[in-house]
Amino acid sequence: MTIEKLEKKLIPLKAKLIKHKLYNKINNSKKLCLFMETHVFAVWDFMSLLKKLQQNLTCTSIPWKPSNNPLAARLVNEIVLGEETDLNKKGLILSHFEMYVSAMNQVGANTEHITKFVKEINSKNNINNYIISSSIPEYVKDFLIFTFNIINSNKNHEIAAVFTFGREDLIPDMFLKIVKKINSSKKINCDNLIYYLERHIEMDSEEHGPMALKMIKTLCGNDNNKWEEALKCSKDALIHRIKLWDNIEKSLN
Repeated sequence: MTIEKLEKKLIPLKAKLIKHKLYNKINNSKKLCLFMETHVFAVWDFMSLLKKLQQNLTCTSIPWKPSNNPLAARLVNEIVLGEETDLNKKGLILSHFEMYVSAMNQVGANTEHITKFVKEINSKNNINNYIISSSIPEYVKDFLIFTFNIINSNKNHEIAAVFTFGREDLIPDMFLKIVKKINSSKKINCDNLIYYLERHIEMDSEEHGPMALKMIKTLCGNDNNKWEEALKCSKDALIHRIKLWDNIEKSLN
């Protein structure tokens, strides 16, 4: 299989996500806040996928040893640089997750749940048990548990596939027009969110998207089993995203 064939097989699920009814429901500031209060969990767990790749593909322990896959190590380090330590609108160094939380605060969304969740979770927790026992909605729990099951598989090609095809690269274009429309109404200031989305579009199209595709190609190589596993995980990730959107849409009704 090739990366082009894998992408082609994902077109039907991507189309279903892009045409989802949720987007038309986000038509005022209150619904934007409600959406962000759930979506922020997907922004957060995205970073765990990325950091697991960095952990596996580079050396993060002492004594240092060379990577078995220097190209993949270079690619993942480049992506981490942008996602974990980017510049916000004021030129301050922040992760994209922190930028999103800042945007939530600006529009008046409730950040209490995500702040408490991230503060209390740590490496000593059994992640899935912590998620299950938390007070977040069941459909958010299902989404997060899928993510951490992929991470715990420790299969780099699967983690990279979910990171690349099932996550944030699908979001910015879909929401930028909606957010700009709400912003132009003068009823709410969404400048930070607009910057976050525009930054994602810029980095994903010019840098991170091509890097992630190259990373999958080098991780799968000529192993057809790995390509098939990458395809299955990508489909599963898109299905979980669609389910998350279904439930957010219901909550907005």
